[in-house]
This record gives sequence, C-alpha cells and structure tokens, in this order.
Amino acid sequence: MIKKVPIKVIDIIGTDLCIASEDGQKVFDKTVPLLKAGKHVVVSFDGVSMFIPLFMNVAIGQLYSMFSEGEIRAQLEVSGLASDDMEILQRVVENAKRYYANPKAYDKAWAAITDHTSDAENNIRK
Repeated sequence: MIKKVPIKVIDIIGTDLCIASEDGQKVFDKTVPLLKAGKHVVVSFDGVSMFIPLFMNVAIGQLYSMFSEGEIRAQLEVSGLASDDMEILQRVVENAKRYYANPKAYDKAWAAITDHTSDAENNIRK
C-alpha cells in the first residue's frame, strides 16, 4: 500500500480562508519537494470555509509548470472539497494545462491585450 503524505491547507496557511496568492504559494512550496521525492501527496481542504480560483491557480495549477499531467495524477490527491469546489479546481487544472503547454504564446497574447487596453485607456484620457 502506498503511504500518503497529508498536507493540511489550514495548518500551512493558518486560516480557513484560501484567498491570498501568498498562501497558495505556501501550499505549492510544501507540495513540490514531496512530489519531487516521488511521494503520494494528499492536499486536504478539510475545515476550509472559502477559497478563490487565484489560490488554486497558485497552489495547484502552478504544479503543471514543473510536473507532467501523468505525474500529478499519479502522485497528487485533493480532498475535503465540495462538488462545486471540485468543479472550480477542474477548471483551474484545465487552464493550467493549456497555459503551461505553450506559455510563451499565452504571455504574448496577454501582452497584446494589455497593451491594447492601455492604448484605449490613454485615448479616453486625452
């Protein structure tokens, strides 16, 4: 039987509110070395009263920048989320997989959009 290493989000961030990207980074930073060591990690959201997608992007989505989908599926488990929250996590994961498959193209597109938006804002101010 595989020994699972639990990561209790509430213990790492010290609150039941998963809303800060910095707190998501703490979870990510705790998870990465365990995954690199080949451990099976269970990220537990038991006791969490609220989370936002930004937190999940940093805590979980960012893992796709370092690990393959296969590695994550084999070694990472998430528990303690309601079905609605699992749907949000699934969207975060799908977006992360798309982004990390071609980050340069996404970054270029984002830069073009924000440059265009800045130009439009500057025209309004004139």
